[in-house]
Amino acid sequence: MTYCLGILLRSGLVLASDSRSNAGVDQVIHVRKLAFLPVASGCSVAIMSAGNLATTQAVVSTLQEKSGSGLAGLDIAAAKTLFEVASIVGAALRAIAERDGSYVAAYGDAAASFLIGGQMAGEEPRLFQIYAASNFVEATDRSPFLQIGETKYGKPILVRALTIETSLEEAAKLALLSFDATLRSNVSVGMPIDLLTYVADSFSTGGIKTIEVHDPYWMALRDAYGKGLAALIDSLPTP
Repeated sequence: MTYCLGILLRSGLVLASDSRSNAGVDQVIHVRKLAFLPVASGCSVAIMSAGNLATTQAVVSTLQEKSGSGLAGLDIAAAKTLFEVASIVGAALRAIAERDGSYVAAYGDAAASFLIGGQMAGEEPRLFQIYAASNFVEATDRSPFLQIGETKYGKPILVRALTIETSLEEAAKLALLSFDATLRSNVSVGMPIDLLTYVADSFSTGGIKTIEVHDPYWMALRDAYGKGLAALIDSLPTP
């Protein structure tokens, strides 16, 4: 299991993913699930993945290796819009699933899903979710966040507090609190967290930070939130 979160804002994007991969209770490894796609110059696109690790790695590696190849439907560098990028990722996922699915079925589920977020030249920042069936949806101003993996525990705070007008700083804070709720509730989601804050029109990948379990800000945020929530509950009227 994993948890990946993408948030679309007027001011940019916040993307976050955990790092735990499980193949049984005694086969736990840490894997980076956030990567950057080699799109055209002047563009910036990140991809996050959940599901079968072999499938997700095959899709990302295929996209990286075929970039600039000129192959129709696989050359991510030829994409002009993020919609085209999402279409190419979906096509690569479908091809890998068709190639490997029947062989993997006897041992487990080969399904995978992805979040694609970034900005192409001439466009505003956009965010897409690619389903296991390789079709996809886009985040909107009314639904400004998308999740894959273990989604239910981290969703309530986002629904209550997040809007497309939220600042990058506040959205990053909400993203980490969403991960805190998920980590507390599901042991198959684990640290470290890769957190990317992307400023609109910057076309920069420099806003990425890896947050370890003993990161001072992470520890202070969890502690303050827990104490604040307890104090709020104490202040509410009893039924």
